[in-house]
Amino acid sequence: MFRFVDYRPSMYRMKTNFPFLIFTFFISFSFAQRPVKQNTSEIYESVQKLNFLGSVLYVAAHPDDENTRLISYFSNHVKARTAYLSMTRGDGGQNLIGPEIRESLGIIRTQELLGARRVDGGEQFFTRANDFGYSKHPDETLVIWNKEEVLKDVVSRIRKFKPDVIINRFDHRTPGRTHGHHTSSAMLSMEAFDLANDSNYKTHKGSTDLWQPSRLFFNTHWFFYGSREQFEKSDKSNLLSFDTGVYYPLKGLSNNEVAAIASSQHLCQGFGRLTQRGTEKEYVELLKGELPKNKANIFSGIDTSWKRLKGGAAIGDILEEIEANFNFTNPAVHIPKLAEAYQLILKLENQHWKAIKAKELLAIIESCAGLYLEASAGDPKITGNEKIDVSIEALNRSRANIILKSIKLSSKKTKTTKGIVLENNVKITMKDSLFLPLRELQYTTPYWLEHKGTLGMYKVAKKELIGIPETPRGITVDFNLEVNNIPITITKPVVHRYSKPDKGELYKPLEIVPEVSVRTDAKIVISKPQEPIEVKVTVKSYKDDVDGYLTFDLPEGWNARPHIQDVHLSKKGEEKTVTFLINSTNDDTVVNMVKPKFVMTNRSYDQEIVEINYDHIPSQTVLLPSEVKVVRLDIKKRGEQIGYIQGAGDKIPESLRQIGYQVTELKGDEISMSNLQKYDAIVLGLRTYNIDDNAKFYQDELHKYVESGGTLLVQYNTSRRQKVAQVAPYPLKLSRDRVTDENAKVTILDKNHEVMNFPNKITEKDFEGWVQERGLYFPSEWSQEFTPLLAMNDKGESVKKGSLLIAKHGKGTFIYTGLSFFRELPAGVPGAYRLFANLLSVGVKNKSHSPKK
Repeated sequence: MFRFVDYRPSMYRMKTNFPFLIFTFFISFSFAQRPVKQNTSEIYESVQKLNFLGSVLYVAAHPDDENTRLISYFSNHVKARTAYLSMTRGDGGQNLIGPEIRESLGIIRTQELLGARRVDGGEQFFTRANDFGYSKHPDETLVIWNKEEVLKDVVSRIRKFKPDVIINRFDHRTPGRTHGHHTSSAMLSMEAFDLANDSNYKTHKGSTDLWQPSRLFFNTHWFFYGSREQFEKSDKSNLLSFDTGVYYPLKGLSNNEVAAIASSQHLCQGFGRLTQRGTEKEYVELLKGELPKNKANIFSGIDTSWKRLKGGAAIGDILEEIEANFNFTNPAVHIPKLAEAYQLILKLENQHWKAIKAKELLAIIESCAGLYLEASAGDPKITGNEKIDVSIEALNRSRANIILKSIKLSSKKTKTTKGIVLENNVKITMKDSLFLPLRELQYTTPYWLEHKGTLGMYKVAKKELIGIPETPRGITVDFNLEVNNIPITITKPVVHRYSKPDKGELYKPLEIVPEVSVRTDAKIVISKPQEPIEVKVTVKSYKDDVDGYLTFDLPEGWNARPHIQDVHLSKKGEEKTVTFLINSTNDDTVVNMVKPKFVMTNRSYDQEIVEINYDHIPSQTVLLPSEVKVVRLDIKKRGEQIGYIQGAGDKIPESLRQIGYQVTELKGDEISMSNLQKYDAIVLGLRTYNIDDNAKFYQDELHKYVESGGTLLVQYNTSRRQKVAQVAPYPLKLSRDRVTDENAKVTILDKNHEVMNFPNKITEKDFEGWVQERGLYFPSEWSQEFTPLLAMNDKGESVKKGSLLIAKHGKGTFIYTGLSFFRELPAGVPGAYRLFANLLSVGVKNKSHSPKK
């Protein structure tokens, strides 16, 4: 039997390189969950934004597609309400900081986008579209996404956000010339621009709250014209331009510096970059609506003052005077007038702007008063029928007249009356408790992952959640105040505040979790037919005194020994691991799913609680099905010892251990000829030559290892930002060629080649059941030393032969492959395992050296 090392998302931590001193308002780094504490410059900027009633919606396809220069420019220079609508959460990409892929990667990228928005001042929205991987044409994209449903999401978001201006990142007129998701995002935006004001068009909620944006633009660039020279000569009468290099004295940063810091939040995509300064032009091309008469102002002809609203003029008079005479040394002097304006805002008929501006104004009042309002739970997790303590703190650091009238936890039906005058800098502390009835629990988990979706769409049962970036926090506390005799309510999520000696003060959100988590030691087990499978199941308790038993939901013909096992957990946080032997009398099925279940009185649990922890994003708690994919394979292999050099991070080492290899993950100082000799093969992880600065020092040692009789397998790299002169010992030109259809026909070019016959016979059947894609970044040219082994292509494209290349080098073998083994092996694709085993077995029977054990 072969075992598999833990397939759960890793808890690696990342360090950030940006100096903290310039980020008093950029809270998205290693202290991502600390409460916002604005200084007076930031309060003043908030007042400026409060006095601007215009909005911009930027539309594209993925995390990192957004133009942070424009988002920051409109948010920080123009002061407009600005948002980015990303069609997807980036689930189909690669991960440069850890092993998470697919749904877990989408969670990370969602949080990185929110981090970018905290920096550039924008808001973030999504559709239900799932990033299923690279798509070469919008026709394919829109079928897999379910165009009509994603279009509803876009229309619904426009109706809710009510943008005056929409800007597309991509050109709807160029299908097939870029990623199909890119073009699709623009095409959907074009349709939605008109449908948003069509009373006959119903979104998922049947909303008739119509809205007509004034203008739609395409964020063009000289690149789309072929060259800078072509662009300079082009007709620009339909274009607007902006200098996004403006400097913000209140921040001590230019707009381009802010934008670079924002885009650097996309760490899992390797987007950390240098900041930029100086003049830089951005261009937008009008697609729909009337061209602004003043081309320097994208809002020209649109009233963006308080006069835009019935009853707004009086509010504008108050707030514009505050802006004109803002007191930077004592902003609390403005609280009486701010409270007066708040009262007037609550009387507005326009519900859209009333909600937005009331929320903005409350935050300004809170900051001007130096109000510190916090509810901190004694534990970061709570479950049903459990009581935990909550410490509540209220502090007024101004001389404003503020009374704490009452507090109310969202978990309670009644509020607690206080009537406490919050005197200047006198801290008020209180104790309360949380108790959640088991029947009312709404667990903390990304809402779009609660139900199984399709390849291209997430399923969201609660329609009101569609489009928002994350699940709303389940437990909050209302601080009901009187400010200058005017009632206001400030709501805060309950958090867990704690400290570590090496970190200082830290915050975590309070998570609502099941009573127990059920975790298997493997998510995939590769086993030989008729061989019993050993599965270890760990039960973790999230409350005291848990009693129950473990069993399995098994396919027909399967059995577990023992059938059940009793488990008692006396303390919260306690874990117990038990072992089952699972077998099947039916070996006709290659792939099966077995699912552990913990049964208690009147209820059972079959989910695992996964935590994703990186320093640059808030910690994430995810509930995932606890299940084991059993793949019955009789894989033959040669050799035992494999050296693996990680690149961007993947799970291939764990997968190779599944089929009996002893895998050692090597670091730079371990990659020497004397050390490499003990390995039967060396494998380079994803994009190693793109991201490992040490690669240029150890590559020669790898090639010497091959010359002496070893096998070196290099997985895909990109042609940009290589750390080595070339990726192979012979000429080989990388390209962007890829085959995105996972079902594309694969032709074996040389059926007599060793790789196709030893030790496993490889046929076209081994390419069935692949996931997401065949491969990516194939070489397009190579020297005569290389032999191509496979041919494949997407529909309507020329045949690609660069997915798997092999060459003799000295006594050994060099292999380069763009096949997506990093997806196929963790997914348990049988043919991918068989082929990879053959690649590692090349030449082993003929090697002149004997690997050391």
